[in-house]
Amino acid sequence: MLPSVKTTTDSPWEDFSQAKAAFDQIVPNKTTTLELRQLGIDPFTTPNVKQITYLEVIQHFMPNNSIGVKDLDQYLQECIKARKECYGYELSPDQKEEKRYGNVALDLLNFRRQTEISGWKFVALIILNQDKVVYKLWGGEPNILKHEDRKNPLGPLQNIGGLFAIDIRK
Repeated sequence: MLPSVKTTTDSPWEDFSQAKAAFDQIVPNKTTTLELRQLGIDPFTTPNVKQITYLEVIQHFMPNNSIGVKDLDQYLQECIKARKECYGYELSPDQKEEKRYGNVALDLLNFRRQTEISGWKFVALIILNQDKVVYKLWGGEPNILKHEDRKNPLGPLQNIGGLFAIDIRK
Protein backbone atom coordinates (compact mmCIF):
# COMPACT_ATOMS: atom_id res chain seq x y z
CA MET A 1 0.00 0.00 0.00
CA LEU A 2 2.99 2.35 0.43
CA PRO A 3 4.66 4.04 -2.55
CA SER A 4 7.79 2.74 -4.21
CA VAL A 5 10.23 4.23 -6.72
CA LYS A 6 12.38 2.47 -9.31
CA THR A 7 15.16 4.43 -11.03
CA THR A 8 17.09 2.94 -13.93
CA THR A 9 19.79 4.50 -16.09
CA ASP A 10 19.10 3.07 -19.54
CA SER A 11 21.84 0.79 -20.81
CA PRO A 12 22.18 -2.52 -22.67
CA TRP A 13 22.83 -4.31 -19.36
CA GLU A 14 20.13 -5.46 -16.98
CA ASP A 15 22.40 -6.04 -13.97
CA PHE A 16 25.90 -5.50 -12.60
CA SER A 17 27.22 -8.88 -13.79
CA GLN A 18 26.17 -8.20 -17.41
CA ALA A 19 27.88 -4.80 -17.39
CA LYS A 20 31.03 -6.31 -15.86
CA ALA A 21 31.00 -9.20 -18.36
CA ALA A 22 30.91 -6.75 -21.28
CA PHE A 23 33.72 -4.71 -19.70
CA ASP A 24 35.84 -7.85 -19.16
CA GLN A 25 35.79 -8.52 -22.93
CA ILE A 26 37.73 -5.29 -23.54
CA VAL A 27 41.44 -5.96 -24.07
CA PRO A 28 43.79 -2.95 -23.86
CA ASN A 29 45.94 -2.42 -26.97
CA LYS A 30 43.67 -4.75 -28.94
CA THR A 31 39.99 -3.72 -28.70
CA THR A 32 38.88 -1.07 -31.21
CA THR A 33 35.95 1.34 -31.26
CA LEU A 34 34.18 -0.99 -33.69
CA GLU A 35 34.50 -3.87 -31.21
CA LEU A 36 33.31 -1.58 -28.39
CA ARG A 37 30.19 -0.83 -30.47
CA GLN A 38 29.57 -4.57 -30.79
CA LEU A 39 29.76 -4.80 -26.98
CA GLY A 40 27.14 -2.06 -26.69
CA ILE A 41 29.59 0.71 -25.77
CA ASP A 42 29.18 3.67 -28.10
CA PRO A 43 28.36 7.24 -27.01
CA PHE A 44 26.45 7.86 -30.24
CA THR A 45 24.08 4.89 -29.98
CA THR A 46 24.20 3.66 -26.37
CA PRO A 47 22.32 5.78 -23.85
CA ASN A 48 24.30 7.27 -20.96
CA VAL A 49 27.80 6.66 -22.34
CA LYS A 50 29.75 9.90 -22.16
CA GLN A 51 32.67 10.68 -24.46
CA ILE A 52 35.42 12.71 -22.81
CA THR A 53 38.31 14.67 -24.34
CA TYR A 54 42.00 14.28 -23.60
CA LEU A 55 41.72 17.29 -21.27
CA GLU A 56 39.14 15.40 -19.19
CA VAL A 57 41.39 12.32 -19.29
CA ILE A 58 44.14 14.47 -17.77
CA GLN A 59 41.73 15.65 -15.05
CA HIS A 60 40.83 12.05 -14.21
CA PHE A 61 44.40 10.83 -13.82
CA MET A 62 46.19 13.99 -12.72
CA PRO A 63 43.71 15.79 -10.43
CA ASN A 64 46.45 17.88 -8.79
CA ASN A 65 50.08 18.91 -9.29
CA SER A 66 51.43 16.10 -7.10
CA ILE A 67 50.75 13.61 -9.92
CA GLY A 68 52.72 14.11 -13.12
CA VAL A 69 52.53 12.52 -16.54
CA LYS A 70 55.56 10.35 -15.69
CA ASP A 71 53.57 8.81 -12.81
CA LEU A 72 51.00 7.40 -15.23
CA ASP A 73 50.88 4.12 -17.10
CA GLN A 74 53.01 4.19 -20.29
CA TYR A 75 49.95 3.91 -22.56
CA LEU A 76 48.19 6.77 -20.76
CA GLN A 77 51.32 8.92 -21.22
CA GLU A 78 51.36 8.18 -24.94
CA CYS A 79 47.64 8.89 -25.16
CA ILE A 80 47.93 12.28 -23.48
CA LYS A 81 50.84 13.19 -25.77
CA ALA A 82 48.64 12.33 -28.77
CA ARG A 83 46.19 15.06 -27.62
CA LYS A 84 43.17 15.04 -29.97
CA GLU A 85 43.64 11.36 -30.79
CA CYS A 86 43.22 10.59 -27.08
CA TYR A 87 39.72 10.40 -25.63
CA GLY A 88 37.65 8.26 -23.35
CA TYR A 89 34.24 6.80 -22.58
CA GLU A 90 32.59 7.04 -19.17
CA LEU A 91 29.87 4.54 -18.33
CA SER A 92 27.74 4.51 -15.21
CA PRO A 93 24.69 2.27 -15.63
CA ASP A 94 22.72 1.68 -12.48
CA GLN A 95 19.41 0.57 -11.08
CA LYS A 96 17.93 1.65 -7.78
CA GLU A 97 14.63 0.67 -6.17
CA GLU A 98 13.11 2.36 -3.13
CA LYS A 99 10.34 0.56 -1.24
CA ARG A 100 8.60 2.05 1.75
CA TYR A 101 7.56 -0.31 4.52
CA GLY A 102 6.28 -0.13 8.07
CA ASN A 103 3.12 1.29 9.58
CA VAL A 104 0.89 2.76 6.84
CA ALA A 105 -0.84 5.27 9.13
CA LEU A 106 2.45 6.60 10.55
CA ASP A 107 3.88 6.85 7.03
CA LEU A 108 0.87 8.65 5.52
CA LEU A 109 0.73 11.13 8.41
CA ASN A 110 4.50 11.71 8.07
CA PHE A 111 5.38 10.56 11.62
CA ARG A 112 7.69 7.75 10.49
CA ARG A 113 8.84 6.70 7.03
CA GLN A 114 10.90 3.58 6.57
CA THR A 115 12.51 2.94 3.21
CA GLU A 116 14.58 0.10 1.81
CA ILE A 117 16.91 1.09 -1.05
CA SER A 118 18.34 -1.70 -3.19
CA GLY A 119 20.03 -2.06 -6.55
CA TRP A 120 23.43 -1.87 -8.23
CA LYS A 121 25.79 0.62 -9.90
CA PHE A 122 28.62 -0.05 -12.36
CA VAL A 123 31.18 2.63 -13.23
CA ALA A 124 33.79 2.30 -15.97
CA LEU A 125 36.36 4.48 -17.68
CA ILE A 126 37.75 3.40 -21.04
CA ILE A 127 40.64 5.38 -22.57
CA LEU A 128 41.27 5.24 -26.32
CA ASN A 129 44.17 6.43 -28.48
CA GLN A 130 43.60 6.51 -32.23
CA ASP A 131 40.38 4.46 -31.85
CA LYS A 132 42.04 1.66 -29.88
CA VAL A 133 41.55 1.00 -26.17
CA VAL A 134 44.76 1.66 -24.26
CA TYR A 135 43.50 1.65 -20.66
CA LYS A 136 40.43 0.57 -18.72
CA LEU A 137 39.27 0.96 -15.16
CA TRP A 138 36.10 -0.11 -13.38
CA GLY A 139 34.39 0.14 -10.01
CA GLY A 140 30.93 0.27 -8.57
CA GLU A 141 28.52 -1.35 -6.16
CA PRO A 142 27.31 -4.81 -7.21
CA ASN A 143 24.81 -5.06 -4.37
CA ILE A 144 23.31 -1.94 -2.82
CA LEU A 145 21.11 -2.42 0.25
CA LYS A 146 20.33 0.53 2.54
CA HIS A 147 17.60 1.27 5.08
CA GLU A 148 16.32 4.74 5.93
CA ASP A 149 14.22 5.45 9.00
CA ARG A 150 12.92 9.05 9.10
CA LYS A 151 11.06 10.15 12.21
CA ASN A 152 9.09 13.38 12.50
CA PRO A 153 7.74 13.81 16.04
CA LEU A 154 5.29 16.48 14.86
CA GLY A 155 4.10 14.41 11.91
CA PRO A 156 2.25 16.54 9.34
CA LEU A 157 3.07 19.70 11.32
CA GLN A 158 6.83 19.10 11.08
CA ASN A 159 7.34 21.33 8.02
CA ILE A 160 4.42 23.70 8.48
CA GLY A 161 6.71 26.63 9.36
CA GLY A 162 7.37 27.35 5.69
CA LEU A 163 3.66 27.90 5.03
CA PHE A 164 3.51 30.94 7.28
CA ALA A 165 6.66 32.70 6.12
CA ILE A 166 6.21 36.44 5.88
CA ASP A 167 7.94 38.37 3.11
CA ILE A 168 9.18 41.57 4.78
CA ARG A 169 10.60 42.95 1.51
CA LYS A 170 7.17 44.20 0.41
